[in-house]
Amino acid sequence: MLRGIERDEVAAAIALIVEGTLSPGAEDPGRLDDYWAAVVEVRERGGEVLVALRDDEVVGMCQIILFRHFQHTAGLCGELESVYVRGDARGQGVGARMVAHAENFARDKGCYRVQLTSRNERHDAHRFYESNGYERVAQGFKKSLVE
Repeated sequence: MLRGIERDEVAAAIALIVEGTLSPGAEDPGRLDDYWAAVVEVRERGGEVLVALRDDEVVGMCQIILFRHFQHTAGLCGELESVYVRGDARGQGVGARMVAHAENFARDKGCYRVQLTSRNERHDAHRFYESNGYERVAQGFKKSLVE
Protein backbone atom coordinates (compact mmCIF):
# COMPACT_ATOMS: atom_id res chain seq x y z
CA MET A 1 0.00 0.00 0.00
CA LEU A 2 1.20 3.52 -0.84
CA ARG A 3 -0.11 6.66 0.86
CA GLY A 4 0.81 9.80 2.72
CA ILE A 5 2.75 9.29 5.92
CA GLU A 6 0.94 9.36 9.25
CA ARG A 7 2.35 10.86 12.45
CA ASP A 8 2.97 7.49 14.09
CA GLU A 9 5.08 6.35 11.10
CA VAL A 10 7.67 9.11 11.32
CA ALA A 11 10.13 7.09 13.44
CA ALA A 12 10.02 4.20 10.96
CA ALA A 13 10.66 6.58 8.05
CA ILE A 14 13.62 8.12 9.88
CA ALA A 15 14.99 4.60 10.44
CA LEU A 16 14.92 4.04 6.65
CA ILE A 17 16.93 7.20 6.11
CA VAL A 18 19.45 6.26 8.80
CA GLU A 19 19.83 2.79 7.25
CA GLY A 20 20.54 4.16 3.77
CA THR A 21 22.22 7.49 4.35
CA LEU A 22 25.60 8.51 3.02
CA SER A 23 25.72 11.18 5.74
CA PRO A 24 26.01 9.33 9.07
CA GLY A 25 24.99 11.44 12.03
CA ALA A 26 22.93 13.89 9.98
CA GLU A 27 19.62 12.55 11.29
CA ASP A 28 18.31 12.89 14.84
CA PRO A 29 15.62 10.25 15.47
CA GLY A 30 14.78 11.94 18.77
CA ARG A 31 13.36 15.00 17.01
CA LEU A 32 10.12 13.46 15.76
CA ASP A 33 8.22 16.74 16.08
CA ASP A 34 10.65 18.47 13.71
CA TYR A 35 10.24 15.74 11.10
CA TRP A 36 6.46 15.92 11.44
CA ALA A 37 6.61 19.71 11.06
CA ALA A 38 8.42 19.12 7.75
CA VAL A 39 5.59 16.82 6.60
CA VAL A 40 3.02 19.47 7.48
CA GLU A 41 4.94 22.16 5.58
CA VAL A 42 5.44 19.95 2.53
CA ARG A 43 1.69 19.29 2.48
CA GLU A 44 0.87 22.98 2.89
CA ARG A 45 2.91 23.62 -0.25
CA GLY A 46 1.06 20.92 -2.20
CA GLY A 47 3.57 18.07 -1.85
CA GLU A 48 3.57 14.84 0.14
CA VAL A 49 5.78 12.44 2.06
CA LEU A 50 4.78 9.01 0.82
CA VAL A 51 5.25 5.68 2.55
CA ALA A 52 5.15 2.16 1.19
CA LEU A 53 3.64 -0.33 3.62
CA ARG A 54 3.96 -4.10 3.78
CA ASP A 55 2.08 -5.89 6.57
CA ASP A 56 1.46 -2.47 8.16
CA GLU A 57 5.22 -1.78 8.36
CA VAL A 58 6.93 1.12 6.60
CA VAL A 59 9.29 -0.44 4.04
CA GLY A 60 9.75 2.58 1.78
CA MET A 61 9.42 6.33 1.71
CA CYS A 62 9.90 9.28 -0.59
CA GLN A 63 9.10 12.95 -0.62
CA ILE A 64 7.57 14.84 -3.53
CA ILE A 65 8.05 18.60 -3.32
CA LEU A 66 6.13 20.90 -5.66
CA PHE A 67 7.49 24.25 -6.81
CA ARG A 68 6.83 26.68 -9.59
CA HIS A 69 9.53 27.44 -12.16
CA PHE A 70 10.03 30.92 -13.48
CA GLN A 71 10.80 29.28 -16.83
CA HIS A 72 8.48 26.89 -18.70
CA THR A 73 5.81 29.56 -18.46
CA ALA A 74 5.93 29.34 -14.66
CA GLY A 75 5.13 25.63 -14.86
CA LEU A 76 4.74 23.48 -11.77
CA CYS A 77 7.53 20.96 -11.19
CA GLY A 78 7.86 18.01 -8.84
CA GLU A 79 11.14 17.27 -7.05
CA LEU A 80 11.55 13.70 -5.84
CA GLU A 81 13.63 13.53 -2.66
CA SER A 82 14.57 11.08 0.08
CA VAL A 83 13.78 7.89 -1.80
CA TYR A 84 14.51 4.99 0.53
CA VAL A 85 13.52 1.33 0.57
CA ARG A 86 14.33 -0.91 3.51
CA GLY A 87 17.15 -3.32 2.73
CA ASP A 88 15.03 -6.47 3.01
CA ALA A 89 12.39 -5.01 0.65
CA ARG A 90 14.72 -3.98 -2.18
CA GLY A 91 14.40 -5.72 -5.52
CA GLN A 92 10.70 -6.46 -4.96
CA GLY A 93 9.18 -3.55 -6.88
CA VAL A 94 8.55 -1.36 -3.85
CA GLY A 95 10.69 1.50 -5.17
CA ALA A 96 9.21 1.36 -8.67
CA ARG A 97 5.64 1.45 -7.34
CA MET A 98 6.52 4.26 -4.96
CA VAL A 99 8.17 6.39 -7.66
CA ALA A 100 5.25 5.77 -10.04
CA HIS A 101 2.84 6.83 -7.29
CA ALA A 102 4.85 10.03 -6.73
CA GLU A 103 4.83 10.71 -10.48
CA ASN A 104 1.05 10.27 -10.62
CA PHE A 105 0.67 12.54 -7.60
CA ALA A 106 2.72 15.24 -9.37
CA ARG A 107 0.83 14.74 -12.64
CA ASP A 108 -2.51 15.08 -10.84
CA LYS A 109 -1.27 18.35 -9.30
CA GLY A 110 -0.48 19.69 -12.78
CA CYS A 111 3.29 19.23 -12.87
CA TYR A 112 4.91 19.19 -16.30
CA ARG A 113 7.99 17.34 -15.01
CA VAL A 114 9.39 15.34 -12.11
CA GLN A 115 13.09 15.64 -11.41
CA LEU A 116 15.56 14.35 -8.86
CA THR A 117 19.20 14.32 -7.93
CA SER A 118 21.15 11.27 -6.83
CA ARG A 119 24.58 11.17 -5.24
CA ASN A 120 27.38 10.20 -7.63
CA GLU A 121 28.29 7.12 -5.59
CA ARG A 122 24.77 5.62 -5.74
CA HIS A 123 25.31 3.54 -8.89
CA ASP A 124 22.50 1.10 -8.05
CA ALA A 125 20.10 4.01 -7.59
CA HIS A 126 21.14 5.45 -10.96
CA ARG A 127 20.36 2.14 -12.67
CA PHE A 128 17.03 2.04 -10.83
CA TYR A 129 16.05 5.56 -11.94
CA GLU A 130 17.12 4.93 -15.53
CA SER A 131 15.12 1.68 -15.61
CA ASN A 132 12.11 3.72 -14.49
CA GLY A 133 12.40 6.21 -17.35
CA TYR A 134 14.62 8.91 -15.84
CA GLU A 135 17.34 10.37 -18.04
CA ARG A 136 20.67 11.87 -17.04
CA VAL A 137 20.30 15.38 -18.37
CA ALA A 138 22.32 17.51 -15.96
CA GLN A 139 25.11 17.45 -13.43
CA GLY A 140 24.00 18.44 -9.94
CA PHE A 141 25.96 20.56 -7.50
CA LYS A 142 25.48 21.13 -3.77
CA LYS A 143 27.16 23.38 -1.28
CA SER A 144 26.79 22.83 2.44
CA LEU A 145 25.99 25.94 4.44
CA VAL A 146 26.69 24.20 7.76
CA GLU A 147 30.23 23.84 9.04
